[in-house]
This record gives sequence, structure tokens and C-alpha cells, in this order.
Amino acid sequence: MNLITSSCLLLLRSVSRNIHRRNIHPLISRLYTEGSCQTTAELFKVQLQKLRDQEQHFKRRLRSVHRKFADVPENSEFQGQHHVYFEDGKGIYRSTLGHDEQEMLEVFNADWGGGGYGTIQRVRLSPSETTLAVTVKKDHHEETRCVLVHLGGLILRQKALLVLDNVLSFEWATDDVLFYSTQETLRCLRVFRLHLSDSGVQTTLVYEEKDPEFFVEVSRSRDQRLVTINCSSKISSEVWFVDSKTPLSFPTLIQSRQPGLLYHVEHSDNYLFILANTGANQEYQLLRAPLASPSKPHWVPLFSAVPGTVIKDMELLQDHCVFTVKDSQCRLQIQTLSTQEPYQLNTHKLPHWTCDLSPQRVGTVDRGSFGFFLSSPVHPPVHYLYSSREQKLSVTEDNTKYMSLTEFNTTRLQAASQDGTMVPLTLLHIPALSELHKAPLLLHVYGAYGVDLNMAFSPEKRLLLEDGWALAYCHARGGGERGLAWHRAGSVLQKRRGVEDLAACIQTLHHLGVSHPALTALTARSAGAVLTGALCNHNPQLLKAVILQAPFLDVLGTMQDPSLPLTVEEGGEWGDPRIREHMDNIASYCPCHNIIPQLYPSMLITAYSEDRRVPLSGVMKYVERLKKAIQMYITRVGVNAARVPAVILDLQPGGDHFGPEDFHLSLNESARQLAFLYAELGLDHPQTRRRQKEKSNNLTGKSHKPWN
Repeated sequence: MNLITSSCLLLLRSVSRNIHRRNIHPLISRLYTEGSCQTTAELFKVQLQKLRDQEQHFKRRLRSVHRKFADVPENSEFQGQHHVYFEDGKGIYRSTLGHDEQEMLEVFNADWGGGGYGTIQRVRLSPSETTLAVTVKKDHHEETRCVLVHLGGLILRQKALLVLDNVLSFEWATDDVLFYSTQETLRCLRVFRLHLSDSGVQTTLVYEEKDPEFFVEVSRSRDQRLVTINCSSKISSEVWFVDSKTPLSFPTLIQSRQPGLLYHVEHSDNYLFILANTGANQEYQLLRAPLASPSKPHWVPLFSAVPGTVIKDMELLQDHCVFTVKDSQCRLQIQTLSTQEPYQLNTHKLPHWTCDLSPQRVGTVDRGSFGFFLSSPVHPPVHYLYSSREQKLSVTEDNTKYMSLTEFNTTRLQAASQDGTMVPLTLLHIPALSELHKAPLLLHVYGAYGVDLNMAFSPEKRLLLEDGWALAYCHARGGGERGLAWHRAGSVLQKRRGVEDLAACIQTLHHLGVSHPALTALTARSAGAVLTGALCNHNPQLLKAVILQAPFLDVLGTMQDPSLPLTVEEGGEWGDPRIREHMDNIASYCPCHNIIPQLYPSMLITAYSEDRRVPLSGVMKYVERLKKAIQMYITRVGVNAARVPAVILDLQPGGDHFGPEDFHLSLNESARQLAFLYAELGLDHPQTRRRQKEKSNNLTGKSHKPWN
């Protein structure tokens, strides 16, 4: 069970996903003082060429680091009753269980979805492996369609059995009944039941949401007994279920929505196991209720996290609940609770470098074990397995070689924010903490929607680490790292707290001797740009460079336009500008409306021309106001051309908010960002430094070889 499912995340201006794109040509603008020794056109040409030269260099280096970790375990395998399935690129392949050397047979190709649909998104196998359902995404856009493929018989049909448009989430109840939700203008409000029978295909609307602030998605209990219809807003939720034993029955309500009540359900042995924010400080706790009497009066508490920790996720096995929890410094742990009396709780510590836990994909699997992947931004995934029978964690044999990659340091810090709140801060580095004064520093922040910072493995971060960078992750309020209260403390009228947290994290690092402002850069995407942009308006001296991807910068303008997608749904995060107090609060921190004449950090801003989540007009407005403010300042004060910040707008085609999925296009984007960082922080390439050292050694005679 994911407390925030992948479908719900599609509501947000949030985490990264990728998409194929055509060749891109960045629109680059740079500001310079009047009367410099070079013309603006000459400086533009020099800077553009420098960026392109460095981009090619970093593309080569990125290819190398990707090759180095090409065989890291991927979450691309799932099992049915008789076969094991693998997702690879645009195809899905299968082989018979127990026949590892058997040739893989292709059972699905993304091209079967029709022209322009080429990226696999979600895969669900029917209980007896008779049918495979897969959603594929349209290139350069967010539209998806669900393709059904028949798997029965010895010879597979190399074509789609059925294609359903605009499907986002879906689950099988039986081999011939599929429930799915549809998405229109980024809103999911309807759930349908598809019945495949000998007499044909019958589609029935089984649920329609009337409240535009709610988002609807379909999921399934781990034991495959229940299909659930989950209705969620920012402040409440409501769940309905359909029993797979009676898949054509009308959905049953578990508990009607109440303001402030959030809950999620699992099932085992005719009991519902419910994670609800009914614990202390409105945090999640585990409760149980009979399936026959599911409403809140019948919920019995079973488990609450110990003070200082919060529940992040839960998996329900046959006789155990497996909890993912975080402590006050954002360290991950696994806790297991027996679901039969006497209830016994066990805590399993994870490697000190662990920053991310990703559950293994499941098909029709043995419920006696829970597989998951542990990683960090600089440590590749390692596959772990928890066995409820043996009640222990183990590492799979084929992943042990990555256990030795611990030459880096994972340092957990805390920064005192303006109101005294201690903000968790994760620092990754190779040199000792006392040796980081001259190290370049790249900070990461998000701080919105109750979503944790993405700290999964990234070859690009590994490259920076090996180049001597320190990587910092600021777990600001508004995110979910310390639970639901942490999110509430940084949303609506408290949104400025996240900005204060970010400033405190940077100042704490500098005070500890980690880097300094001239070598400090900050990266954020989507809603993370709100905190970043606000910080740049109030404390630009803390940073040298900023990278923003698909940034949300015009909060006030967007939230004042209810015709835009997501505006109505997101009032619970940013506030309702129709309320004067909310409007004044948004106006006080909105990045686009608080730009003033001053020197800002250099910025590389990547935007997508048809992005419906973050309107391009807001990005363009921000860039133009920023350029004008910088120009006003340098005209009035007079600034040396070398000190004038770069403002680079990388405008890419397409309507997807989440960036390139195609490897080569993703490589281009990453290489451009690295080139920008090295250029703006005045860093030499590692190869250049080595050549300079060799030249110095040659001049001093240290490496001279004797003449023959």
C-alpha cells in the first residue's frame, strides 16, 4: 500500500517522470552591463558556445557512469501463477517459472496502443494470467490509454484485444472484470467496470465524484480480495470496495468522508486493516475492523508509531504488517507487527546509507514475503526480502556486490529554523565533514503536498559525488518527511515556514564549514520552485546558481484562475485567494510577485511549451520580470559584466510536465544542467584539473622520465 499512490501524485506539480522528446534548442538570454569591453552579442556567443562544449563533455561522462551501473537491479519484474514477466523498454516479455534459460516471449509492445502512444506506465495481470492490461502514454503529452492483451493459449495474439482511452488507474477483480478510472483535464472523477463475457464487452459506470476537490483512483488489496475506489482531497478521504467474490455487485462504502479524516485500507482474512490519521497529533495509526462492519465506530486501534517516528507506508502479509517508518532525522526503518494475538512488534535497522525504500512490484505472488529495494541518491538499489515465516531481512545473492559501495559519508544534520523548529538535513559527501569548506555544494528541496524529497539512486548524483561535490537534501516543512503534521506546518497560511527552513539549512551548512555561497547551487522542480524562488527574492546572497525544472513560480496568478487545471483541487495546499487572508499570504511569498532590483543567482530554467500543470505564461512572466529587475539594478549601481547572473530559459516542446523518458534525451538534459553548474560556479572539469596537475608536476620535474 502506498499512502500516496502514483496515481494521486499525478495531481501534483511534483515528482519526476520522463517522456520522449524531439531535439531541443534552448532559448538563452544573458544580461550584461552597458559599456563592457565586449558587445552583448559577442558575450552571448561566447557563453552559449561554452555551455555547448561542456554539455558534450558531460554527455560522455554521463554515458560512462550509466554503463558502470547498467546492471543494477530494476523494479521491472513480476510473477504470475505460471510465468515470470519482465518489462524492458517498450516491451513486456515472459518465460515459464523455473525455466530461467528459456527464450523470452514478447507478450506486449507499447506500439500496440496505436500511433503516438509509446511509453509503458502501469501493468496489471489478471488473477489467472488470462489477460494483461497495460497503460501507455502519448508521446510529448500526458494522455494515456489502456491496452488489453489476451494471454491464453500457446500462441499469443500479437495485437490488442481492446483499447480504452484516457485510463489512469485500473485493477482486475477477476479474469473477466476490470475496474478503471478515467482522466479528463487532469481530473479523475469516474470509475467504470468492464465485463468481458462470451456475449461481448459491457461497460458500466459504478462511481462518479461530484466534488471537484476530490481525485479518484482504483487500487487492489495485496491479497487480491478487494478492489478499492479511493476518493481523496487534500484534507479528507473516502474509500469504497468491491469484493472479488461478487465483482458485479455495487461498491460498498467503508467510511463516509469527514473533514480532517484521511484513511487507507488493506484486507486479510475478512478483516480490514486501516491506516488512518486518528493517532496522536493526527498522524497515521493502524486499526482493524470486520469486513462486514467497516465503518469508523468499529475501528479498533492496533498500532501507533513510537514518539519521534512516523509511519510512511504499510504492506500486509498473511500474518504480519510491515511498516516503513522514519525517525526525526529521516532515517528509514522497517517495523513488523504480527496480526494475531499476542501482537509482537520487531524493528529492523537498515544500512546507514539508506535514503529510499521502493516496494517490489507484485503480481499474483506469495504473500509470505515482502520484497523491496533500498538505495540513496549515490548508492544503487539493493534488493532486500523480508520473510514473515523467518521474521528476518535478507539481501538477495545477486545484489551483494553493491553492498561494498560505502566509501561515501551519509551525515544526518538538523538546522534550527526561524521559529526554533529543527529541520532534518541529509548530507552526502566523500571527504570528511571538516574538509568540505572548498567543496561545491548542490542542495535539493521540495516542501509541498506532503511528498518526501526524491532520494532514489541517480547516476548523475553519483558523478557529482565522485567529482568532490557535497549533496544536501533539505527536508523542509510542507513535505512529508516527518509525517502529516510536517505537511500541515508548511501549507496554506504556513507556507513561508518552508522558505525559512530552506534558508536555515543553507546557513547551517555554511556555518559548519560546508562550502560557501560562491560554490553553492540549489536545484528544485515543479512546486519545489516556490520555496526556491521565494528564497532567491529574500536571500539571494546564499546561492551562486539555481536549476529549476517545470517550475511553479506564479502561485498567485494561477490560484486566481479557477479555469486552469488543478487550481480548485489545490486550494488545500496553497490557499483560496477568494479569502483575503489567503490572498495576502500567497502574495507575500509568491516568487513571481516579489522580484526586486538586485543581483540574483544565475538560473537555468527548463519549461515545457504545452505544460498544463504549470502554465508556461507564469514561467515567461517570471523570466521577464527577473531580467528587468536585474537590468534595473546593474544600470543603477553599475556591475562588472563578470558578476552579472545568467538567466537561461530552456524551452522544450511538448505537454508533459515530468521531463524526458527517452535515455538519450534525458542524458542531454542532465548534461546541460551539469554544464551550467560547472560554468556558473567557475569549476574546471576533473580531467582539466588532472591535466593541470600533470603539467605542474612536469614543470617541477616530479614526473620526468630519464632519457634513453
